Amino acid sequence: MIIGHIGARRNSKGVAKKNFRSILGKPLIDWSLDQLFSFERVDSVVVSTDSEEIYSHAVSKGALRIGLRPAHLATDEAAKWNVWEHALEAAESLVGPASVFLDLDCTSPLRFLSDIGSSLDLYFDEKPDMVMSCCIARKNPYFNLVELDVSGALRVSKPLAQSIVARQQAPLVYEHAASIYVLSPEYLRRADELFEGRVIPYVMPPERCWDIDSELDFRIVELLLEERLKKRMAI
Repeated sequence: MIIGHIGARRNSKGVAKKNFRSILGKPLIDWSLDQLFSFERVDSVVVSTDSEEIYSHAVSKGALRIGLRPAHLATDEAAKWNVWEHALEAAESLVGPASVFLDLDCTSPLRFLSDIGSSLDLYFDEKPDMVMSCCIARKNPYFNLVELDVSGALRVSKPLAQSIVARQQAPLVYEHAASIYVLSPEYLRRADELFEGRVIPYVMPPERCWDIDSELDFRIVELLLEERLKKRMAI
């Protein structure tokens, strides 16, 4: 059984109430929620939230009735991992043991349905503890990410023995793109954090990995979604 999950807190410091804010005519969460409901390989959908409005909305669309998340999982300091653990336990109490826990981040709505399918295929083919969406980093700590040394001068963050003069010469580095996570439920139950086990990347183009964390991000994602819809209408 594949349990699809979305975590959606009531509020956000960067963009107020972003998870339920309208974007192109529907709440932001629905761009991801609708993908879970339309994806035939997902057996049950659960939404973890501290918002009565979001919870009622999700349940009306068919999400499991797990109630609101506990208060200690609704703070700024609450870890995604612990939210997942609670959601998995609550969902399994209603529908039985899961074989896969699939999380979509509602602040990264630009993924394709094919990305979800390919992530699951990669999980079943490679049998890791987790598949995590990534994109090739646009900035590289071996080349053009810098930090201050003890004297206050800038240095490359991860210097190599032999200096490099072009980004292409630097080791490959990925950005953690919070869009898709495919986990073994057993791993989620026994581990305490994301990278304890074998975590492998599902690589997506950077334009599908945009995460909304500011008003500018919101405007960019809205523009990219609008362009995608126009292209579909043109086809």
